[in-house]
Amino acid sequence: MTTTRRQFVQSAASLAAISAFPMAAFAQALEAVKIINGFPAGGTADSTSRRVAEKLGGTAYSKNAGVVENKPGAGGRIACEVVKAAPADGSTLLLTPYSCMSIYPSIYKTLSYDPFKDFVPVSMGAVMTHALTVGPMVPASVKTVKDYLAWAKANPKDASYGSPAAGSTPHFIGALLGLNNGVDLKHVPYRGSLPAVADMIGGTLASTCTPTGDALANHRAGKVRILATSGAKRTQFTPEVATFAEQGFSELTTEEWFGFYAPARTPANVVANANAAINAALKDKAVIDSLAVMGLVAQGSTAAEMDKSQRDEFTRWAPLVKKIGFTAES
Repeated sequence: MTTTRRQFVQSAASLAAISAFPMAAFAQALEAVKIINGFPAGGTADSTSRRVAEKLGGTAYSKNAGVVENKPGAGGRIACEVVKAAPADGSTLLLTPYSCMSIYPSIYKTLSYDPFKDFVPVSMGAVMTHALTVGPMVPASVKTVKDYLAWAKANPKDASYGSPAAGSTPHFIGALLGLNNGVDLKHVPYRGSLPAVADMIGGTLASTCTPTGDALANHRAGKVRILATSGAKRTQFTPEVATFAEQGFSELTTEEWFGFYAPARTPANVVANANAAINAALKDKAVIDSLAVMGLVAQGSTAAEMDKSQRDEFTRWAPLVKKIGFTAES
């Protein structure tokens, strides 16, 4: 074979390999991905799941857009159990707030999954604050957290607050608020935030502590009033509302994230593909804007960053749960 002929063949082979590489990568992609979340349709968890799922198609991770399944109940634990038992091939992901992974180990003596052994972190999805919100049962003169505590003390029969679930971060924000200020705030757990907000609007529940986004539309419509948010600074969604810290309750400062998990033993290359696809979706302006409507800030991460945050939050919340004295049996 002449030198020219040999060079041509080698060049052709190289071009073929290069041009085939994207197809080979795509061939390894899953046909579709299912995202399971443990809360009702229409809420913040559901919105995060769907906005990301819509953008997964045509990536090295998935050929088609993802499909979302809601498995509400047991404060998100049902969804965790479903994904724990799913094939470890990347075809099923869990979307959950960190409370299911970082707080529940401190309140359930026999949790049906091990957050640190049964799942592998993939990426954070969105960050949120929580809000103390009051409805028409609470007089319009109540405008601050201190006003609310004074009203609750004077009206113990009606001094209740709803949260998305027993053992959730919002539940414990309300519990700490009452405990630290000598006020008996009765907790009413719901299956997600939206049913609690609906009861508050209907006048059968005085207040809620929920993700800010789940009360945002009704706050803007004047149907409810957000009295405080839990972030280190005021949210971009309610700049007119002072934080707990600004009002003298700095111990209630916290922000929570939704994160994507895969079943344990999912191959590292599949996790990497999922991480890349999720982070790309979270940089899409349409996704950012859509999540903002729900009071969420789109925020991805590396798997390692998410793992560290999960462990840090576990360390932070364990003594607080002990202080509150809440267990699944209490």
